[in-house]
Formats: sequence, C-alpha cells, structure tokens
Amino acid sequence: MQIPPFSSAEYDRRLAAARAAMHERDLEAMIVTDPSNQAWLTGYDGWSFYVHQAVILPAEGQPVWWGRMQDTGGARRTVDIERTGIVGYADHYVQSTERHPMQHLSGTLADLGLGGGRIGVEMDNYYFSAKAQQVLFETLPAATLVDGTGLVNWCRAVKSDEELDFMRRAARIAERVCQVAIDMAAPGIAKNEVAAEVTRAGLLGVGEDWGDYPAIVPLMPSGSDAAAPHLTWNGDPMREGEATFFELAGCYRRYHVPIARTVFLGDPPDHFRRAEEALLAGMEAGIDAARAGNRAYDVANALGAELERAGIERAARCGYPIGLSYPPDWGERTISLRPEDETVLEAGMTFHFMPGLWVEDWGLEITESILIREDGPAETFCSMPRQLFVKGSA
Repeated sequence: MQIPPFSSAEYDRRLAAARAAMHERDLEAMIVTDPSNQAWLTGYDGWSFYVHQAVILPAEGQPVWWGRMQDTGGARRTVDIERTGIVGYADHYVQSTERHPMQHLSGTLADLGLGGGRIGVEMDNYYFSAKAQQVLFETLPAATLVDGTGLVNWCRAVKSDEELDFMRRAARIAERVCQVAIDMAAPGIAKNEVAAEVTRAGLLGVGEDWGDYPAIVPLMPSGSDAAAPHLTWNGDPMREGEATFFELAGCYRRYHVPIARTVFLGDPPDHFRRAEEALLAGMEAGIDAARAGNRAYDVANALGAELERAGIERAARCGYPIGLSYPPDWGERTISLRPEDETVLEAGMTFHFMPGLWVEDWGLEITESILIREDGPAETFCSMPRQLFVKGSA
C-alpha cells in the first residue's frame, strides 16, 4: 500500500475549501468526475478515467471514491484511506447497452442518504458524457442536479507549500526534457527519435525524483506546421532553414511544469529575430505585471503592449493555471491570462505564461511557468535561457 503523497493536514485543507465552496452554492453533495479533482481531494491515482468514476463529496462526513470494481484495489493503494470510503460497481455496467454506471451511482447516493436535495455535477468536463447526465437525471428524480463545473478547480488555484515543492521538482524535470530536445535538434534527425528521447528523459526524472507521464504529449511542429500550435510529431527529418518549437512539461506525481523553447536550424530570417525580440520584451513585461493584487488582464495587456509596439497582433490568451492534472490537458481550466479576465492574482497561484506566436507559415514559442509571489514580480519555475536557440548557422 502506498503512502498518500500529501499530509493529512493538506487533505483536511482541501476538503474544507471544497466544502466551503459547496456551502456558498447551497449544495448537499458534489459528484466530482474530473480525475484531477478526484486526486486533489483524495489522492486517487490510476489510469482508469476511461470508464465512469467519481468522488462523492457530501457536505459533511466521509468522501467516497466510486468507480469500477476492479479499480477499487487501486483506490485502496492510493487514496487517503483514513478519511475516504471506496465503492465499486460490477463489470457488467462497463460499456453496456443495457445498463449504465450512473444507475449504480444513483443507488450509491441513495444509500448514503443523498438521493435528494441539491447536488453539484461537473457537467462541462472531459469525463462526463451527455448520456451520463441523462441517466443521472432519470434515476435521481428527487434531487436537484446543478452545474458544479469548476467548483473544485477554483479551490485548487492557490497552491500550498506541499504542492509547490512537487512543482519545483517537476521544474527540474522540465529543464532536462527541454535541454534534451535542444541538444538533439539537428538537420536529418527524425522527429520521432527526438520525441522518444524527450519522453525517456521525462520518465527518468532527475535524481530521486522520478518522472510521471505528462498530461500532453510532446508538441513539436516544424517549419510551416509550426503555425499550428497543437501538432505533435512524425517520422520526418528536421531540416535546415526551419524552426521547431518544443512545448513540453516535467511531471512529478501528477504535478506539471510546462516549458517551451524554439530551435532554428540555420540562419534565422530577420522577421524571426524581430519576433524574438518583441516576444522576450513582452514576456519580461508580463512577468513583471504578474504580481499579487494585480489582475489576470494586467499580464495579458503588458505582453500585448510590447507586441503591438513591434507591429505584432496576437488575439489568443497568453496563459492558464497549472498544477495537478491528467490527460488530455495540463491546464486547470479556471483563470485565463487575457484582456477580459478580471481575476485578482494571489500569492501561490501558478500559471503557464505562454505567449506563442503562430503566423501564416511559421511559429515561435518561448514560454515560462510562473508562481505569483507575496511581493514583487512572478518567480519562474525553470532556469533555462530565454531565447531562440540557433543551431548550425554560418
């Protein structure tokens, strides 16, 4: 049996925060289907999120991890067992056309005395389907199901010291995987070879800090493909005269620190150098604006002012909160660093500040994961040169 990754006091803090948020919405229970939120509340960690599972969080009493029966063994080995109950459903519910796991969940809620009242559900969630919602509504007629999307996510916005320790370990892994990508980049090397070594380095970790699998695979498009931010890799060789950006992350016990750097093979054209200069100036301004008491839009506007000064238009958001996550995304899906987000920044918040430029036929990414501090500008988690890396130029 594994020891839960955090102290009992840390889990007490998290449950209290989630229940305070539930109290504000007058909820008697929450059905938490996001695996990141399940892990945050209970410690549960397993590759079982492809089937229906949840944490039932009542306003009072013991939270319950609920999932497939064969995954209850994993729950017993990973959850904070002193305060978390475990309930499993039979395998005949899995991918059945005759019954649905939400029927079992409704019965479990009734057994816990939670078959009525106001129950929050994470309705806008990668892991909660339209069918699941339909069955819940049909089988909990006495309950009022309300949208609880983001309730737990917002509780996670300010990181504890224990969480920040994990993120600093992840940052050392991020530095390693980024350096591997930069070192390997060369004309003629197959991109899948680079992806393989980056993945290997990430899993090996640094020292005694082993690497976990990141929520997103290596993103590493080249040349004109780099105008599209979310392409992965293929077996093509890297080519002279092209840039490749590497958007990667170090991951330690599910905590992520992303980083991106761009490598140009050969002599970069003038527009690349001008873009690099503007982007770096914007990053400096954004990091300086990322202070406790400022707002999310201050970071975006500081970046935008520098880019606008250089004649570069960039409409996309430039950052999002990070921390504990599972596939398919390492973002926490709450705050956005963009001009219309008025969220007040607080010490302990962590973001991937990622002002990537994706133009018609090229792309440039230089990013930092940052921590909002009590005083002064944000701290960057990684210590990597912030620049366009040029290799093989004359």
